[in-house]
Amino acid sequence: MSEQKQIDREDGVSVSAATENIESGFGVCSWLLIILSVMLIIITLPFSIWTCIKTVKEYERSIVFRLGRILRGGVRGPGLFFILPCTDNFITVDMRTITFDIPLQEVLTKDSVTVSVEGVVYYRVKNATLAVTNINNADAATRLLAQTILRNVLGTKSLAELLSDREQIALSMELSLDETTESWGIKVERVEIKDVKLPQQLQKAMATEAEAAREARAKRPGCERAWEGSNRFHLGREGDSPLTRDAVSKEFDGAPPEQTFRRVDNQAVLAEPREEGPEVGQVITAYGEMNASRALREASMVIAESPAALQLRYLQTLNSIAAEKNSTIVFPLPMEMFPSFMRRSAEPNSYS
Repeated sequence: MSEQKQIDREDGVSVSAATENIESGFGVCSWLLIILSVMLIIITLPFSIWTCIKTVKEYERSIVFRLGRILRGGVRGPGLFFILPCTDNFITVDMRTITFDIPLQEVLTKDSVTVSVEGVVYYRVKNATLAVTNINNADAATRLLAQTILRNVLGTKSLAELLSDREQIALSMELSLDETTESWGIKVERVEIKDVKLPQQLQKAMATEAEAAREARAKRPGCERAWEGSNRFHLGREGDSPLTRDAVSKEFDGAPPEQTFRRVDNQAVLAEPREEGPEVGQVITAYGEMNASRALREASMVIAESPAALQLRYLQTLNSIAAEKNSTIVFPLPMEMFPSFMRRSAEPNSYS
């Protein structure tokens, strides 16, 4: 008995305090029934002894009720304890740590992203008396409360916080859950987020973004070797006036060429636009438009010399459109085909 009282004191709630308002004095009828029960045990000895002695395991505690009231002293166990078979009954509580999974919950985050989250909770009964008298089903109540707190806490977090701060979110859930279950005699030991499932479209978008970031990082070492092997490059197409390394650096507002340019087909191309002002981006945009205009002019000259090239371009366009699986395809026809159709429509009907 003294050992059990010490355990209750360590948990912060003593048995006497828990039963102070529950137990009251028995009336005359109650004492009469108790005396009759004791007499019955004495008369039926030694057979009645097997119904009076109960055993409680090391990890269990039993709360004894006599005529519906908790006996003074609270819980019994571990070991043997004595009851009156006609007036007493008892409830045994498991004091070991219990684990349960939080079912998959659909949660709307702070930035309006729907995610599916699973978790796990570890708890144990700290005070058996409170777990029996203050709540009907402590286990079911704890499970439902964990689901509610999970949705409430994650609803205040963004997707980035959910993916990066799982430990902090789990700690916040643990504190909220433990604060509520303390009056039930339950101690929440740990809460963990098992899995976060994102929508398929969001997963694909994040994978594409990560792949693009990896490709950008892979291209950066080439920027540092931009000027290796030659000291002169052309801005634009071959035949333009060449610019030296110093001239290019001066042209782009003193940007370090070894960090800014990369070599592509004998051209100096700005690989990482600097953040100091928009003039660098404007210069590169101007060179790009100039090169694009020249390429379009050459393409028009080739098509003018060879009309079959335009037909091949039509076929290539059809192939690209068919790959997109569109329900409606608008296909342009060359004007040269319309006169032949009009001549045929103007001819008299041979069957008339």
